Amino acid sequence: MSYLAVKHLHVTFAALSGILFFVRGLWMLADSGMLQRRWVKIVPHVIDTLLLVFALILVVWSGQYPFAQNWLTAKLLALVVYIVLGTIALKRGRTKSVRIAAFIGALLAFGYIVTVAVTRHVV
Repeated sequence: MSYLAVKHLHVTFAALSGILFFVRGLWMLADSGMLQRRWVKIVPHVIDTLLLVFALILVVWSGQYPFAQNWLTAKLLALVVYIVLGTIALKRGRTKSVRIAAFIGALLAFGYIVTVAVTRHVV
């Protein structure tokens, strides 16, 4: 598999992850029972695992590592923020207002990750 193919797969899984998070967030806002469906609980983990696998392959193949490259460090730290806020938004938020605030914050973190990935500059 070529570097370009791995990069395209990484970008594809990033897009799928973001889209599915957005849809699940909309379901949370609507108090939809869709969030309790089995596939909704499984598919995001599969997508995010593949996203991470392809990210690790890219890191190794390119020789660009977090804490050595500022933009990768920023992506990694923003990813942690995204995961924490996403978990609060979809599962752990005690009130609807907390979940909404976390959802918006997670979307902003996702947008930041994409911006840094595209520009390779910490903004």
